[in-house]
Amino acid sequence: MSWPTWLPIRSDLASLAPYGAPQVKADAVLNTNENPYSPSPELARAISDAVFDVASTLNRYPDRNAVALRQKLAFYINQRSSTSFSVSNLWAANGSNEIIQSLFLAFGKGNALGFTPSYSMHPLIAKVTGTKWIEGSRNSDYSLNTDEALIQILEQKPALTFITTPNNPTGGAVSISDISKLADAVKEINGLLVVDEAYAEFSDEPSAVTLIDAHPHVVVIRTMSKAFAFAGARVGYLVSAKEVVDAMMLVRLPYHLSSLTQAAASAAIDFKEELLGFVSTLITARKQLVKDLEGLGLRTIESSANFILFTGFKAEAPKLWSDLLERGVLIRDVGIPGYLRVTVGNEAENKAFISALSELV
Repeated sequence: MSWPTWLPIRSDLASLAPYGAPQVKADAVLNTNENPYSPSPELARAISDAVFDVASTLNRYPDRNAVALRQKLAFYINQRSSTSFSVSNLWAANGSNEIIQSLFLAFGKGNALGFTPSYSMHPLIAKVTGTKWIEGSRNSDYSLNTDEALIQILEQKPALTFITTPNNPTGGAVSISDISKLADAVKEINGLLVVDEAYAEFSDEPSAVTLIDAHPHVVVIRTMSKAFAFAGARVGYLVSAKEVVDAMMLVRLPYHLSSLTQAAASAAIDFKEELLGFVSTLITARKQLVKDLEGLGLRTIESSANFILFTGFKAEAPKLWSDLLERGVLIRDVGIPGYLRVTVGNEAENKAFISALSELV
């Protein structure tokens, strides 16, 4: 952007562009990794009732510690991973992005290391919070090269090391044994290993939360936006040692999570069995989409998430993206030359995508 001379914007931000995927109308919206299945009428009513219950108290500030919500999140994690976390190990915020920002505010005193391509908000938030970002490398198939990562951790000595599993935008998961090795390396340099598990429910790999008892320097970020089909409510959470949660309290904004958000999220967690049922549906659809893409002569990167990165088309990626949009299908150009990413949608959306793509490749 071109900023006016009277605006005292920070020089290190002046050349940046805001984060965001295109928000345009399309018949099949498959670009932002949302869950395509909306809340059931029963869940919608439960959320409405919960919001109604707190509406008469909106003249008062919310529970600044969101204790009831954190208790439910701890119970959910313990059920999923056979752990024994309490409310003191959980912290909730407005989406996982606020979690990431708070980690940088509390611990970004030195360098931060991440292995790109990965979630683009990690380096952007590092920049905004004044932390030097170091780009680690990946293998040619975009899988994480654990041996190289270990070397880079020990050489760079970052305060924060980020790994995303399953990785966005490529979809691959990191094994729990490799995460444990990375945790050992981070321990040597007195840093934190931040494991971004936004898409964990779509993966067969055990969660890194199972490492926290033995590795208190491991921090796990989760979200309700994907598996819980709750993107519009903006709820993310962190699982960690109590001391990390205590540090989050130092940098949070006062009353940062509204009473309405807390009530709605608590109601949604009560419907976790229903919501997670759609996860298995999406995993089945993901496998079918991979077959369909490969049936068109395209190549896919192995995915453990609710999206697929694919290549092998003859057109330039921006041109194919545009041609698909003209046919009513919106997917994502993630900026990797020769690749595009498609979110797994419902049956009609997936069919529309394959139908449109088959006309173009």
